[in-house]
Amino acid sequence: MTTRRGILRALGAAPLAATLPDLLQATPLSKVKSRGSLVVGLYKDMPPFHVDGAGIDVELGRALAASLGVAFAPLPFPADENMGDDLRNMVWKGHYLGYGPADVLLHVPVDRPLMDANPQVSVFAPYWRERVAIARSLEQLPTLDSLAALRGRAVAVPGQSLAGWLLIGADGGAYREQLRTQWKDGAEAARALQRGEVPVAAGLLSELQSVLRGDARFAIDPLPTPRAPRDGWAVGMAVKRDATELAQALQAAVNELAASGRMAEIFARGNVGWRSA
Repeated sequence: MTTRRGILRALGAAPLAATLPDLLQATPLSKVKSRGSLVVGLYKDMPPFHVDGAGIDVELGRALAASLGVAFAPLPFPADENMGDDLRNMVWKGHYLGYGPADVLLHVPVDRPLMDANPQVSVFAPYWRERVAIARSLEQLPTLDSLAALRGRAVAVPGQSLAGWLLIGADGGAYREQLRTQWKDGAEAARALQRGEVPVAAGLLSELQSVLRGDARFAIDPLPTPRAPRDGWAVGMAVKRDATELAQALQAAVNELAASGRMAEIFARGNVGWRSA
């Protein structure tokens, strides 16, 4: 150690040795605060939650970051084939294309089978209850007690969606020929209804509300079919299983946003009526 090389080696190792215990003890929350930003996974093209850098989940992510005293760092990504793939790519492992994982992924179903199938993550903090819904022109269809009222009427619905699948199979396929399925999401279907191209549109409640809420010409109701999830499903967020402190901090932030009315304000700016999940 008396040689010049030995002295330089010792000097170079000293800072690493001093910081190694800190690195070993760092938690996901402390890493977020040390970095100065919260990386938030956001689904691309999911109106009204995220479209082109704006939406409900964008505002929520920004509010969560602010609650931790750090900057908001959005990480948009396209949905994969199933939710398990999304959790792997965006929460606990990272995508094979080189991005991710995020510190937290928004818009995750709070679903027990999903949690059991993905033990690497924690799913928590439900902030919205989604439902399959149907919107109609009150002038053309004043009441809708059952799907039988749809006979002979065109229905706008995204084909690759839960609403589309439910309507295609409803009553033995009785309404299949009436469905207009070219729309990519329920918001587009709702705009077709708004323009008068169809008397009925179906999709997710949030999608339909974002376009039609507050317009007295239209009504939005749960899709009247027994195959639709009766109470809908809760939507929350996910972090790595070992990110306990981070999950607790984010849960506290969601609780505060709900209690203060700020969560309702965030949803209202997306023209969606918020209610607790």
